[in-house]
Amino acid sequence: MNKPLPKTPEEIKEMRIACRLAAEVLDYIEPFVRVGITTAELDRLCRDYMKNVQHTTSATLNYTPPGYIPYPASICTSLNHQVCHGIPGEKSLKKGDILNIDVTVISPTGFYGDTSRMFIIHDASILAKRLCQVTYECMWLGISAVRPGARLGDIGHAIQRHAEGNGFSVVREFCGHGIGRKFHEEPQVLHYGQPNTGIELQPGVIFTIEPMINAGKAAISELSDGWTIITRDRSLSAQWEHTVLVTENGVEVLSLSAACPLPPKLVTGTLATTTANAIAALPPAPLP
Repeated sequence: MNKPLPKTPEEIKEMRIACRLAAEVLDYIEPFVRVGITTAELDRLCRDYMKNVQHTTSATLNYTPPGYIPYPASICTSLNHQVCHGIPGEKSLKKGDILNIDVTVISPTGFYGDTSRMFIIHDASILAKRLCQVTYECMWLGISAVRPGARLGDIGHAIQRHAEGNGFSVVREFCGHGIGRKFHEEPQVLHYGQPNTGIELQPGVIFTIEPMINAGKAAISELSDGWTIITRDRSLSAQWEHTVLVTENGVEVLSLSAACPLPPKLVTGTLATTTANAIAALPPAPLP
């Protein structure tokens, strides 16, 4: 793994804008995530919002990494036992579903903003709600481990310990990543690991933390569409994602917006306070 390069102050400013724009797409789409709507319609709404309101571009539409066919949609919609990279389609959401919507935009100045949230459709089982909550806590515990001098293994260890301590498993084939003028940069941020291992974090480094947590076993499979990843045992899966900046004193969450969920109660102290204050200070996302 190559050592990640810290961003310049101007790049950090641009990344704050790009990540807020990504989060505002999720703010916009939340009222539409209801029983009866299709994920294809959610994709259309997000695409139109990016194009006509934000003047951003979807980073996923026609994204073609080596060995893949072009991704055909503007967002990823991963439903129930789908782990990640779910392709929007004509199946309608129903009561009890859980859905991850993953948004990556390219800002008008060419910077990438990346974030995702879980949505519970009308109501869900106790297990589904608990999985979504624990996964949210895992993400934030990973964020809480970020500071200058910490190591990437500290992030993964915090996530793995909480997930497995609650009887869940961590997907190992996919990880967080550096981001900036490119969709995927160094470092790779594993969601499992040992403390005091891996690259030492430096101020100015920006990356995503996006744990994928399964209710059953960690094993996954890929569908024939070439993109959608599912749990091999068909157990439920959940994912949350924020993009973060290593600061001189700790961490700043970049992918915040006015309707962004607050940190969970297990996150306390400066991080909880500064994040809550930052969310409260942001204006609502513009309407179409």
